[in-house]
Amino acid sequence: MPHAIYISSVPVFRQMLGGLDTILAKAEAHVAAKSIEPSALTQARLFPDMFPLAKQVQIACDFARGVSARLAGAEVPKYDDKELSFEALRGLIAKTIGFIDGFDKTLFDDAAKRDIVTRPGTPKERHFTGQTYLLSYGLPQFFFHVTTAYAILRHNGLEIGKRDYMGEY
Repeated sequence: MPHAIYISSVPVFRQMLGGLDTILAKAEAHVAAKSIEPSALTQARLFPDMFPLAKQVQIACDFARGVSARLAGAEVPKYDDKELSFEALRGLIAKTIGFIDGFDKTLFDDAAKRDIVTRPGTPKERHFTGQTYLLSYGLPQFFFHVTTAYAILRHNGLEIGKRDYMGEY
């Protein structure tokens, strides 16, 4: 199938990031309506050894950009990941969607067979084919962080559900 790797990556990232943006908008409205300090949610964790909400969003965006760029044979952009407010996190999502939407699907034509190396030159260096990288590493990592962000907000009383999580499809 032509563009199978593109179809399995960029539109999926876009959809799920859209859902993540929706739940962050609801969280932002929730804290304003309830007079809650926003950092009570942006720094909330499911467990002390897990990353807080803001970091979960940052990592999800990092995976969407990094996986898309590597599969397209492009340079992975470096971001500072210093977004802490709902507004800044939503801006990061918008910037990420803009970045991945900039790829023409033809850049992914040979992506399934492309050699992908993560953390080159380190003890954690891993080699993948593009297909294995996307399906066995990139998508599971991305979904883990999006799901954890959702779970943090739901655990903290935000009235969100599967429709919010799924985004528009």
